[in-house]
Amino acid sequence: MTTEPTSPLDGSSAPDDADFWNVSGLVQELADIRREWRQANTHHAEYGVESFPSRVRLAKVMDELCGALFPLRLGPDFVRLHNEDKFVTQTLQIALSRLHAQLRLELTYTLDAPDAQAIEDGATRIVLALSHQLPAIRRLLDIDIEAAFRGDPSARSLDEVLICYPGLLAIIHHRLAHTLHLEGAPLVARIISEISHGRTGIDIHPGARIGKGFFIDHGTGVVIGETAIIGDNVRIYQGVTLGAKNFPTEDTGMLVKAIPRHPIIENGVVIFAGATILGRITIGAGSEIGGNVWLTHDVPPGSRVLQAREQNQVISPQAE
Repeated sequence: MTTEPTSPLDGSSAPDDADFWNVSGLVQELADIRREWRQANTHHAEYGVESFPSRVRLAKVMDELCGALFPLRLGPDFVRLHNEDKFVTQTLQIALSRLHAQLRLELTYTLDAPDAQAIEDGATRIVLALSHQLPAIRRLLDIDIEAAFRGDPSARSLDEVLICYPGLLAIIHHRLAHTLHLEGAPLVARIISEISHGRTGIDIHPGARIGKGFFIDHGTGVVIGETAIIGDNVRIYQGVTLGAKNFPTEDTGMLVKAIPRHPIIENGVVIFAGATILGRITIGAGSEIGGNVWLTHDVPPGSRVLQAREQNQVISPQAE
């Protein structure tokens, strides 16, 4: 019977041979690779010199903020009406302090000529901006929950929608991440969006602008790009992509960043499963985009777009 060597980091002893795995050679080779990369990428090499924001810690922050927004539904099971406010108070103090620490890490390398006070002040400003927006975010989310309940015949209660629907979890994360994105914390915001992406299969860039009453049904495979603009009372289904069609490049060959390149979806649009809508085009208010449609041109208000044919007349209440 043989015993596998174990790492001393897990509390067990290392192999008798101090360099059983030739770690010293690996460490030196990896150090050489890092040094070469930093020399070749001087602009990026300064990033993360102190440390990057932690995905693990931000996931905890998001769990806490979700609990603070909906304590009886997304908080721990010991929360009751009589201790709800106390739980929210303690949770917000902890979550916002943890978020502040993660924002300091981002601002360490994004501020011009940062000093300790500038980093502290910047992180404090962003946390305060987010905290002041929490009541408005909660009100928006209430409208999103109601839209999901109205839009899904299988939904039996508002509580079921909030607790069970991945689309609601994704939009909670997005509304918080979008606020941070606007306030000057794009990296922390993007990490939050990717936490949601991993949990739900729904990929919403924190830069996307989304109106009230937004409902993602089922959700897996949905992609919403950075410059997408979505109006009020829009409903989309699984597998929908609101993406870019072209990617202009600079003279160096690098992609041009942050130009408007994703669709504008006006109020009351429904986009069915698998539809792909690409480019800076506008889908007019009240339109329906059928399943698996590939669309790269503007659509007038009140249109119904189906595979292989398009009807640009206003939809009547009796229309299928």
